[in-house]
Amino acid sequence: MSGDFASTNLTHHFLIAMPGLEDGLFSKSVVYLCDHSPRGALGLIINKPSEINLSDLFGKVDLSLQRADLAAQAVLQGGPLHEERGFVLHEALSDAFDSTAAAPYASSMVIPGGLAMTTSRDVLEALASGQGPSKVLVSLGYASWGEGQLESELMRNSWLTVDAEKAIIFDTPVNQRYERALDLLGLKAWMIAPQAGHA
Repeated sequence: MSGDFASTNLTHHFLIAMPGLEDGLFSKSVVYLCDHSPRGALGLIINKPSEINLSDLFGKVDLSLQRADLAAQAVLQGGPLHEERGFVLHEALSDAFDSTAAAPYASSMVIPGGLAMTTSRDVLEALASGQGPSKVLVSLGYASWGEGQLESELMRNSWLTVDAEKAIIFDTPVNQRYERALDLLGLKAWMIAPQAGHA
């Protein structure tokens, strides 16, 4: 590979933090990239749980969660920006019926690869009523990179990249997502540790 990341679109990819990246929230993180273009990138950290679960979060926004399957699920720390705002990553509902259909929620970003990221309250209301997407990941905050910033970090070997896999986002315990993402590359954490190869 030439190292030219400028022409690479990493939408629907995981960014896996290298050991040298010791920036608090990003240390040992896995970021799901919802959008990547020449203008920049936006993603959600998928392996950093917060102190609250979905039942707590719904209570804070005056909703009662009727989905027992989701009540105990941890709300994640999605990134350092707008940590007071909720971001819901879920399977794109329209894909199952009509790929040309509009997103069912007021503020949704449809992501190539069959997912969507919604920031409007209506998705929470749907979940509260026992409806909504079957699989969701809810985070507070997001991660963002300006024009050329992510490409620069990739050149400095801050991140590994790999095609995202829905099973890691929705079906893998939070504390196993870093290792499972590395597995997609055939790697183990010790192989990329700074001390690797030393006695």
